[in-house]
Amino acid sequence: MAADIMYTIHFYVLFVLLTVRCSSSFIGNGENYRRNLSLELNPGLNSSLTPLPPGVGLLHVRALGKNNTLHYLLCSQGAPALLLVHTNSTSSKVKVDWPAFLVQNTTGSLKLTPESSVLYSNTLVFTRLWEYDDVNDTAAPEHLPPSSFFQPYELQNFTWDDLNKTLDPMAYTALLCGRDASESFSNGSLCLKFSAFDVEGRDQGWPSLLHNANSSQLRVVLDGVVPRSNRSRFSLELQVVGSTQAMSRVDVLRSIDDEYTPSIFKVSQWVSSPVNSTFPVLGYAQWKPVAYRRPSPVFEDATPCRHSTPVPVAQLPPSGLVLAYYGGESQTTGLNMTFSITGDPFYNITNYLSWTVLVGLGSPPVDSFSPLVLVIMAVGLGTPMLIILLGGELVKLK
Repeated sequence: MAADIMYTIHFYVLFVLLTVRCSSSFIGNGENYRRNLSLELNPGLNSSLTPLPPGVGLLHVRALGKNNTLHYLLCSQGAPALLLVHTNSTSSKVKVDWPAFLVQNTTGSLKLTPESSVLYSNTLVFTRLWEYDDVNDTAAPEHLPPSSFFQPYELQNFTWDDLNKTLDPMAYTALLCGRDASESFSNGSLCLKFSAFDVEGRDQGWPSLLHNANSSQLRVVLDGVVPRSNRSRFSLELQVVGSTQAMSRVDVLRSIDDEYTPSIFKVSQWVSSPVNSTFPVLGYAQWKPVAYRRPSPVFEDATPCRHSTPVPVAQLPPSGLVLAYYGGESQTTGLNMTFSITGDPFYNITNYLSWTVLVGLGSPPVDSFSPLVLVIMAVGLGTPMLIILLGGELVKLK
């Protein structure tokens, strides 16, 4: 009988160890793919011949794969924008005709060469920041009269800081901060923190989005801005421009796990895919429907956010990068991201708001249970079985 008990215990231990092994292998699959990253600011610019206007910068990150390359370009000329281009070449390069690029109305002044290597591109543009007086605390700007809205902040008119001062070539990050000329931004700013990734992983801070070697991230931070009413809330207008298939729909996925983003069980994915098809996804912008009211948030600092339905936009957004890269063969869609819900504190309580979005190629990363959670589940399921088996053996002994 003792041998049977030992056999049962050994079986249980083996079950837990196999669970740990399998979960680690499954979780780690994405880590095997790695890209080599390189970073340059204002590629090809001779500043002595073509001086840059104040606040204009073009950051280029090249992510080299085994037989293809991703190019990320973050630009502060006009409305800030992030361009993603996928090529089937390991030698593709960015070429900028700087005099024409700075004119802002010259199509083709920025190219990826060879042009025949380009497989896919899209650009995420931050066009407007809306502020509204939420007198009745509804957090539903779509149902408010026009009189509730203040004049929107046109991000194309912002003055942006020098990217060179915030560039981190080792971490492949940059911080782009801008301000409106109004008194509201006298001590405040709207910042975009850009990060590129060479391998799968997560940010340390919430919402801890899962990224991979085919993705980049932008964290939007509205900090220290003086609201124009005591009950102000904000909404951010986004537009996406694509050369082929526009990002025409937002898929909302549900999960039973909130391990990495407490209390958030959904992820939203603004995706580009062929017409009348849900697969394959060509590119995406992914976020969790949550924003935070403090730089180092605790659970109580989280506030929900929600998106409007994407709609076609007839004109290209006022971004120098978009106008330089795309010609007439492009499609534009837009949506608004609204922050907060009824009953949540208004912006003036902390004068801070942050929201994070992932931009990438192919299908978005999918959250899964961590090895720790899988072990806990294995123990939770296996322990009752062990107790039953051991109980049976003890009964036999009696």
